[in-house]
Amino acid sequence: MNSNNMEENAICHVVAMPFPGRGHINPMMNLCKLLTAKNQDIVITFVVTEEWLGYISADPKPDNIRFRTIPNVIPPEKLKAQDFLGFYEAVMTKMEAPFEQLLDHLEPPVTAIIGDIEVRWAIGVGSRRKIPVAALWTMSISFFCMLYHFCQFSREQDSIFDFLDDVEYIPGISSSNLADLKAVFQRNDHGVLQLALDCISRGI
Repeated sequence: MNSNNMEENAICHVVAMPFPGRGHINPMMNLCKLLTAKNQDIVITFVVTEEWLGYISADPKPDNIRFRTIPNVIPPEKLKAQDFLGFYEAVMTKMEAPFEQLLDHLEPPVTAIIGDIEVRWAIGVGSRRKIPVAALWTMSISFFCMLYHFCQFSREQDSIFDFLDDVEYIPGISSSNLADLKAVFQRNDHGVLQLALDCISRGI
């Protein structure tokens, strides 16, 4: 299919914005492939950093999915594990502006955005531009439910972790698993958990 003809005849131009990590990019790409398989009139612009394009540019994909990049404004992938909170905060604060600049130059005009729920600013970008946004959760539904109820239980607390010892039940989570979850929450970096929970609260 000729790419120019593809864009001219497109009914819907979707921009996909995954969180920069293999466990997020792969599920987002799989969703995009399913969408294009259902409707050949959909054009999808799949947005990644320049670094990530180097990792995935050779992966097979349909003609109506195209890659576009934003600059490497976040720490490189090989340094992510050394300071994941810093990496996460960079994704939340440094990728939004170049993403918006990219949107200004895309053709045909963008009609919808699929944003990874952990790229929390995607919803705000769509809202400002009056572009519908679908938030994609790439992990298990049980983990999402756990974080969702964690958010709900903590709304009245000064800190989202103040209530942790008082939680006795989360729907779908057994009492023994809940005890394990409490231990995980207490051991992990509360800054990272706060960011994750903020993403959940913005996406629901």
